Amino acid sequence: MGFVVAIDGTSGSGKTTTARKVAELLDWLYLDTGATYRAVAYFVLQRGIDPNEESRVIQILDELNLEIKKVNGEQRTIVNGEDVSDELRTVQVNKAVTPISKMKEVRKYLVRIQRKIVDDKNAIIEGRDIGTVVFPDADIKFYMDADINIRANRRKQQDSIGDLEEVKKDLKRRDSHDSKRKESPLKKADDAFLLDTSSLSIAEQVNIVVSKIKKLHEGADSV
Repeated sequence: MGFVVAIDGTSGSGKTTTARKVAELLDWLYLDTGATYRAVAYFVLQRGIDPNEESRVIQILDELNLEIKKVNGEQRTIVNGEDVSDELRTVQVNKAVTPISKMKEVRKYLVRIQRKIVDDKNAIIEGRDIGTVVFPDADIKFYMDADINIRANRRKQQDSIGDLEEVKKDLKRRDSHDSKRKESPLKKADDAFLLDTSSLSIAEQVNIVVSKIKKLHEGADSV
């Protein structure tokens, strides 16, 4: 049996970097579930389909072969045999993924794939509904958040684009979209550790998460 770690949280809270570094330290599988939604958005756009046309989007899911591979320690996203990892952060994909991520059938389809990818492995899974929907029985869960001003500063430094107030508005829009959507809204699982990263460095975040994982994982191994 694998050991599953669910890390959910808001944009700019540090969850992606923390999850990736924790997986590297433990040499476990890392899965960024957001990349799977972006892969669907990319495929939809490549097929010339309007991402708001739910029936058309759902219709082509059977034509999509989605794989996640680890190459030189990095997660790579493969769509129908093509590595599209570097194409998933374009403006077009950013816009398309919002309506697509709301679609119930898309979410059901991707949850099946995400569970199959993990398949009894020791894994760090990061997203927005991991501890509540994708892996509700995860061995340990974390929910990461931070002050909106700090998150905006982090995102601006990371992307080096946009006015700070515009970045803050975009984060608030995304928070609202993620937390209010009908399907799998962003929320803290009742049994998740709340990690406020406002005053924490990435190294401190990683140390806290790794410490809690090791304590529980080593305890489970000794049973």
